[in-house]
Amino acid sequence: MDIPSTIAGIILLLVIVGATYFLVGPTMMFYALIGVIVGGLLIAFGVHFVPVGGAPAAMGQAPGIATGVAMLAAGAGLAGLFGGAWAAEQGLVVAVITGAVGGGLMMAITCMFVTFIYVFGMGIPCASGKVAKDPITGDTQTEFKSQGTEGHGLPFVSYVGGVIGGLLGGGGGTLIYIMLLDVYKEALPGMMKPLPGMMQVLPAQVLPIAVSLAGIFAVGMFLVNAVLTAYNITGTIEGPHDPKFKRFPRALVASAVASALCGMVAILIVAM
Repeated sequence: MDIPSTIAGIILLLVIVGATYFLVGPTMMFYALIGVIVGGLLIAFGVHFVPVGGAPAAMGQAPGIATGVAMLAAGAGLAGLFGGAWAAEQGLVVAVITGAVGGGLMMAITCMFVTFIYVFGMGIPCASGKVAKDPITGDTQTEFKSQGTEGHGLPFVSYVGGVIGGLLGGGGGTLIYIMLLDVYKEALPGMMKPLPGMMQVLPAQVLPIAVSLAGIFAVGMFLVNAVLTAYNITGTIEGPHDPKFKRFPRALVASAVASALCGMVAILIVAM
């Protein structure tokens, strides 16, 4: 951790939160900002669990899925976000759980088919280059790892890490969406308590606008957090057993600041 940068980030976070409180007061909009920040933290933390091998994985020279951190995380998050949005009318808890299950399911299916391709398509065993034994199964790794590689395939601990990352990312993205959706349904004209001075339209006309705005900002914030975490990881990561996993506190600070800033903008467009 870079202490000066961390302190600056925390101060900036407090300034953004305080400014939002000053502008909107202790209302639902302020609590929505807190929910957005929590959702961003879940996304940033979850991305560190996702096994990403990039181009080396495609050549069987590193464990993980052969794609980039941001792309894989965004795929898991969007799958969860769609599931959570579908269950939005069932309440916050049900929607967040549904989004988490959607993200976790997407990662589980992805990891399963990736393993099939590695084992039956490329003819390589799944072996980690970071640990001598799988932390979950206890299976040894060294004798299965090819010389000149960092490992290959998708070890079981990486599979489990991917599912956990999908759960956290899907739940975090859904939380952001639900928080913003409630704000827009409350603030946009014609819905519950319309703001004065804004155009008057029917509730049926406002709901699609609220859903669209919440979805756009939720997807955007997910990508922001995924890219920030990708820069923190810098390359490949096997999962929670990888030494790079210990870098997550830096990503959490950056994610909190970025989520707070994006959330403030998303809220103030209807609050001011």
